[in-house]
Amino acid sequence: MPRSVNNVASRAKRKRILKLTRGYFGARKNVWTVAKNTWEKGLTYAYRDRRNKKRNFRSLWIQRINAAARLEGMSYSVLMGKLTKAGIEINRKVLADLAMNNPEAFKAIVEKVK
Repeated sequence: MPRSVNNVASRAKRKRILKLTRGYFGARKNVWTVAKNTWEKGLTYAYRDRRNKKRNFRSLWIQRINAAARLEGMSYSVLMGKLTKAGIEINRKVLADLAMNNPEAFKAIVEKVK
């Protein structure tokens, strides 16, 4: 009995992945094995960088808070310590947003913890 291959499904799978790799450079867009490897590696990078994005944003918020706090004569670590002691539960994202877009509100928070 001859070997049965599901050519329709195989071709559909290849077409789907080759469609996803449109726009890639050179053989990465049209050679099946290269395109498949590139696409799989891209998924790995996407997974990793979804986590790195959180890290990068937290770092950015800390830099912004530190810059604004130093304008008020206080370092970042001192400010965060005093916020905790004062029982003010405000996250870094909101604090950084206030520092950038609403300096008066940020200054009021700093005055409250001083």
